[in-house]
Amino acid sequence: MSGAGDRPLRICVSGALGDVGRHLVAAIVADPGFVLASAVARREVGRDAGEAIGGPAAGVAIVDDLAAALDAGVDALIDYTHPSVIREHVALAFARRIPVVIGTTGLTDEGFAEIDAAAHEVGVGAATGNFAITAALLQHLAKIAARVVPQWEVIDMNPATKPDAPSGTARELAEVLGAIRRPVVALREDELIGPVAARGAVFGGAHVHSVRLPGCSPWTEIIFGLDGERLVLRHDQQPGGRIFVSGSLLAARRIQDAPGLVRGLDTLLFADT
Repeated sequence: MSGAGDRPLRICVSGALGDVGRHLVAAIVADPGFVLASAVARREVGRDAGEAIGGPAAGVAIVDDLAAALDAGVDALIDYTHPSVIREHVALAFARRIPVVIGTTGLTDEGFAEIDAAAHEVGVGAATGNFAITAALLQHLAKIAARVVPQWEVIDMNPATKPDAPSGTARELAEVLGAIRRPVVALREDELIGPVAARGAVFGGAHVHSVRLPGCSPWTEIIFGLDGERLVLRHDQQPGGRIFVSGSLLAARRIQDAPGLVRGLDTLLFADT
């Protein structure tokens, strides 16, 4: 069910009790532009979603069956779950012609291509990326820089317990810039002295370095270099999922009439430019 027009958009939140999902539930309930149509989680099943996050009753009970949740008259699915299930969740939504905001990280270029093809096939929209506003600005500004500066590398810092390396933000940044132009590499792998792995993994032609340590808050940095000068762009975030809420809801609205997969919130924010 898409094309909601100016009426409130009916949202299904998958991962409703997670770090991002609980903030999404609260924001949707508080915003007259949206309606919480359904909430999916593996725990607190049967409990009111609002009460489960410590707020007032939302009038929507948590369920653990995404298919049933999507049949509740949904205009968009916002999914913050796990890479192991996101493809299945997207398929369930597309089978019902429901657009999807993919907040879950860990997908590859190949996975994104398949989702884009499936979205075009059924004529619905989807969006993926880091939905924090300043992360979107980082990607937008990096796209501008990549058109002028031919060499860059990406550094991804996260807590020791983050399993995906690089982070979805760092990987998407490198791959999106690589689609604009492949960065120049001064030394080929066979010209290096020492383990090639020390230069980091390559995505979109750029070296990406992931650091995983206790005591670290997430940040993503991209460094552009020219002889005698450099440009550093960096996005920092504090723990908690609140920063992804406004971008996720904006994406849910913008993809209603845009078939195919949009990679990066910046693409939606700066569509007119």
